[in-house]
Amino acid sequence: MKCLFFLLGVLQLLAAATAVYKQWISNTNFETASNWDKGRVPCSSDVVHFEKNKVVSVFVRTPHVLTDMYLPLNGEFILASGAGFTAFDGSWDPGCDSGATVRFADAEHHAWFDPTLWQAVSPNGEVEPSGRIFSVDEERVPCRYDDVIFQPETSFRVNINSSQGAIHLRSISLMGQELSSPEAWAGYLRGPSAPLQFHGNGTLQVTGTGCPDTSGCACGNTPDGHRICAALLRASGRQCPAPACRSPLQPLGHCCGVCGATINLDFTPDFDLQKYQDRLVQTLLSQPKYAGVRMAISKVNKAQTFLGVIPRSSTPLIQIVLIDDGSGAQAGTTAEQLAADIMEDVAQHGEALGISSGKMEAATGSTFSGQVGSHSLSRITAGTISGLLFGLLFLGGIFFLYRRGKLRLPALRPSWPWDRAEEPASPAPACDKGFDNLMFNVKPPSTDPGEERPQDVAPKDHQVFYLNPLYDASEMES
Repeated sequence: MKCLFFLLGVLQLLAAATAVYKQWISNTNFETASNWDKGRVPCSSDVVHFEKNKVVSVFVRTPHVLTDMYLPLNGEFILASGAGFTAFDGSWDPGCDSGATVRFADAEHHAWFDPTLWQAVSPNGEVEPSGRIFSVDEERVPCRYDDVIFQPETSFRVNINSSQGAIHLRSISLMGQELSSPEAWAGYLRGPSAPLQFHGNGTLQVTGTGCPDTSGCACGNTPDGHRICAALLRASGRQCPAPACRSPLQPLGHCCGVCGATINLDFTPDFDLQKYQDRLVQTLLSQPKYAGVRMAISKVNKAQTFLGVIPRSSTPLIQIVLIDDGSGAQAGTTAEQLAADIMEDVAQHGEALGISSGKMEAATGSTFSGQVGSHSLSRITAGTISGLLFGLLFLGGIFFLYRRGKLRLPALRPSWPWDRAEEPASPAPACDKGFDNLMFNVKPPSTDPGEERPQDVAPKDHQVFYLNPLYDASEMES
């Protein structure tokens, strides 16, 4: 039994190591200065005003003295131990002599698909340091197998408008309580706080399951990619920053073009995304010459189209995005060097790592090495070989039938205007030594000048034929 408990503990640690936790940053706490239009927390001589038609959930951490307060028609105040409100008795408050009306800010615009309102954290809620690994924009928002944390002793209101209908998550932690099963989450939704905290046309669904594939799982936020990019650009001035390279790369799931390099890897069932990421970090990214390079690696679904227009299907692949801190002509050059080293490693060890092929693209600020470079590593698959063999057999069969006289290829002649004046009927064969030839158009002379003979009928005693180089007469005689 001790061994069994030990193994279960190890499995839980491994699950925690591979899980991704994302924490909501914004809150609607009473003591948060940014939640008030004056940029400060109301004091004793102020009048607090909540819009009556605005739905709010407000956490109050400490006691407050106020002159007056207007409450919303639909909302809640969550009071911590010892927190509350008392009326101002007119005594002098050295920190509050303005006596203004302070309004609670509108929280309706805080959207779930805003990457600036999320941050990666450890399982205990501590903010992860910004290291060498980053996420493309779509993956900065909680993905379908992520764990979501709302900080304890905080209130919030989130707009969950979505193009997906249902937003899937592994678990949600609220007020220090983790909800990791569909039943537990359904019970919370029936409570009074959920409608005040979540609004919009989307729904949150807790599955309690993590990514089941060792090769990774796609994030699943692509249907709401336009919402993510709109929120990100709104926060950064409504436009992407000007890149230092002429032809920036556009990674899948990223809103703006980047200078650096991207690598797309095709993989086999033996591929392990976490192990491969650890390999890249330990053997390449940690080298001193790549100190200024950051990497994003994840599974994405690349859309396939017919004729480049009609959507057909999507293909999963591993995308690696490399950017560096270079500027000007040096922008992206170090990332390009690291990408070349990764491709070299794939060429040598790709089969053992579960990588079947790879393609690299680079865009740098250098005008001498070219703006975009690409390298590829591929193998001829069994399907390609069978396709080539089928094509050769098909052409061989056509040639065999042609040589045996079983297949005749008609030759086309141009249609002249004077040929359209009449439509001659096909004449009956004069003997068994000829055949109708569409390309042979001869008007035989009449044997009797005084007798009118139709132009389309040849005299019986006047044989007209020619040797066809495509026809083997020996076949007929045999």
